[in-house]
Amino acid sequence: MSITKEQIDNANQGMMAQHETEFQVLQSRLVEKGLPVDHIIDQLQHFQVAIPSWALGAGGTRFGRFSIGGEPRNLSEKIHDVGLIHALTQSAGSISLHIPWDIPEDATTIRTLADSHGILFDAVNSNTFQDQINQTLSYKFGSLCHTDASIRAQAVNHCKEVIDIGQALGSKSLTVWLADGSAFPGQLNFREALERTLGSLKEIYQYLPSDWRLFIEYKPYEPNFYSTVIQDWGTSHLLASECGERAYTLVDLGHHLPNTNIEQIVSTLIWRGKLGGFHFNDSKYGDDDLTVGSIKPYQLFLIFNELVEGMANNKSNNPPLAWMIDASHNLKDPLEDLMQSLEAIRLAYAQALMVDQQRLQEARSTNDVTMAQEILQDAYRSDLRPLIREARRRSGGALHPIAQYRRLGMREVLREQRGLNTVATGL
Repeated sequence: MSITKEQIDNANQGMMAQHETEFQVLQSRLVEKGLPVDHIIDQLQHFQVAIPSWALGAGGTRFGRFSIGGEPRNLSEKIHDVGLIHALTQSAGSISLHIPWDIPEDATTIRTLADSHGILFDAVNSNTFQDQINQTLSYKFGSLCHTDASIRAQAVNHCKEVIDIGQALGSKSLTVWLADGSAFPGQLNFREALERTLGSLKEIYQYLPSDWRLFIEYKPYEPNFYSTVIQDWGTSHLLASECGERAYTLVDLGHHLPNTNIEQIVSTLIWRGKLGGFHFNDSKYGDDDLTVGSIKPYQLFLIFNELVEGMANNKSNNPPLAWMIDASHNLKDPLEDLMQSLEAIRLAYAQALMVDQQRLQEARSTNDVTMAQEILQDAYRSDLRPLIREARRRSGGALHPIAQYRRLGMREVLREQRGLNTVATGL
């Protein structure tokens, strides 16, 4: 079952009176502040975030997994679910695949299906953190960093295969995240492990098509808890710089130790022209993969403030950024969780667009700390949800996506179609 434009329009019609009242009040306030409301709405309409194929089912933890029923059993059903989200939100215009979880049997057929939903293919993701069925060699002690050259070659060849699959689907980037590291002191020679990783990444980079980009993720811990080979943004930046001009650092919001100043990392990477993109999520203690904005909404806003200012003053020619949600759901309906994340992302972006950057710079220049804080918090504390709804409405989406999803009983329909005990591929 798909959600039709007629269904969305009919539901919106019953909510238009209240929406118009709320939007007009907000619009008047923003105009008084001298803000270009229509321009902000236009920027919000064009802001698209990729949905990861692995976030469409119940993810769980290492201790247990609680199925929600009706989960997508194959790539076609995953694309269908992203189509549902995009129809309602008009902000999820692409899907990011994980290989080998999402290898298409027929790339042409899959591309046609995605086109029918208005969906593009974002970055493809390699997987060298799991041993697959019938895999010749094991990644138990690493992949791109492994002491055994044959295991490194297997991991490199896998990444090349991922690139080939991505090309067939129209993707333009490869994301590499490594679980490589050590659980105990003495297990790894840090320098040699990093050197081997760089050699593997260079071989992958050389295989990239000329119009592709390589995104290198980092993570301070998990699954290895003593060390990871690419443990922070600086190491990722070093590797990307060594690989070449089309290699970039990818920032996953959950991949940081508690209280890390992620907004400062973002600013530095833009200054160096090496920020590739984002994996959005949230965390309380570590890599929790929680709903975006559910724990640290102010940090999310501050990150977007650096993005808006940095890309507007892009002296290093940092390319347009790749945006993706990276989350794992064990308690909520995954589609509802993703729609909540999309709302939080757009809201933080809208609030950042409200910041008077000229006044903020003047306050900084005169060391007026109080005024700098006032300017930021005035934007952050503004309720811009009517603006988000208006942007969604103008694009043909639902004023209240989750409410309409529930009103149409979409999860119940998916359970009827797919069953109660389905498991999303790769999970």
